[in-house]
Amino acid sequence: MTARIPLSAPDITEAEVAAVTAVLRTPYLSQGSELAAFEAELAAYHDVDHAVAVSSGTAGLHLALLTLGVGEGDEVILPSFTFVAVVNAVLQVRASPVLAEIDPVTLNLDPAAVEHAVSPRTRAILAVHTFGIPAQLDVLKELSRRHQLLLIEDASEAIGARFDGRIAGSFGDLAVLGFYPNKQITTGEGGAVLLRDSAHAARLRRLRNQGRDSSPDASPDASVDWLDHVEPGYNYRLSELACALGRVQLQRIDEILALRRQAAERYDALLADVPGLVRPPLLLPRRELSWFVYVVRLPEGADRERVQAALVRRGIATGRYFAPIHMQPVWRASNMTGVGHFSLTESIARRTLALPFFNRITEGQQREVANALREAISSVA
Repeated sequence: MTARIPLSAPDITEAEVAAVTAVLRTPYLSQGSELAAFEAELAAYHDVDHAVAVSSGTAGLHLALLTLGVGEGDEVILPSFTFVAVVNAVLQVRASPVLAEIDPVTLNLDPAAVEHAVSPRTRAILAVHTFGIPAQLDVLKELSRRHQLLLIEDASEAIGARFDGRIAGSFGDLAVLGFYPNKQITTGEGGAVLLRDSAHAARLRRLRNQGRDSSPDASPDASVDWLDHVEPGYNYRLSELACALGRVQLQRIDEILALRRQAAERYDALLADVPGLVRPPLLLPRRELSWFVYVVRLPEGADRERVQAALVRRGIATGRYFAPIHMQPVWRASNMTGVGHFSLTESIARRTLALPFFNRITEGQQREVANALREAISSVA
């Protein structure tokens, strides 16, 4: 059944439609001027030297790890409270995920837990900016420096967020963005890797395009340089259509983030009187949030499945963000390492519920969601 009030919805205007249509009138649907422009604009927005657009945020994570030389025998510290793509990327390069506990307020990696997880095999920290809240980047950066570790930011949920006034995605050795339709800005499918190192940028571009060397001296014969593949690579390219869409979305980023913040503020007011319900923080010290989703924690003892079912009956979609990595069936059925005791992660994950949240959600829709949630919680208490 299609929900009357969906969990998420992309915000596509006539400007995006016109930009994509214009590409369709050219002979260049891949690897053209829209790609180059989108990458330049992403890099400028994030105050980094390079942005390499790829087919998804997951592809970006995979290539980021490969480019930094993370592989078999290495350990990567990451949260269990995150989307499975993060751990999948670590496994794809044959490294070992090591899970760490989260902070109860930000739901990001707890730096103290990260410090405890460091071992002689640790190669990198993969810090996810959960739900658009920047991780404790100053402490994680110092910790990575002290232990001589790589710091990778997964900013897929946090475009436009800031820590100490500096934009998320500009702190780590590499950072990754995602542009799936539920994100703040979308390219349909797509992602990008942000970085400062020119050699790493060149390798990322090579890897996303089947290992093809596109440098000016790749071949003495320009007519055959497309055959110069210097290492195994992948088809992780992002089309011109997607880049054209992304460029217009990025131009609208301030408007988009403002709309989402206003929606978060409305929910905060509408849900303030629900006993036991934990609302996400609107303000946090040293941070500017980028609202990806609006995730509440149900009161202790509330049956989340029954609450969800009650909302579904009223045509309201919700989501369970996130099922902890260490509790996923694939993890429990394997011999993967790094699993510990994550009482905080498990306690929070049992209670989280993502409410409908998107740029153009109306006050009336939010009021209906709030009333339905209030009634559902009361009926299952």
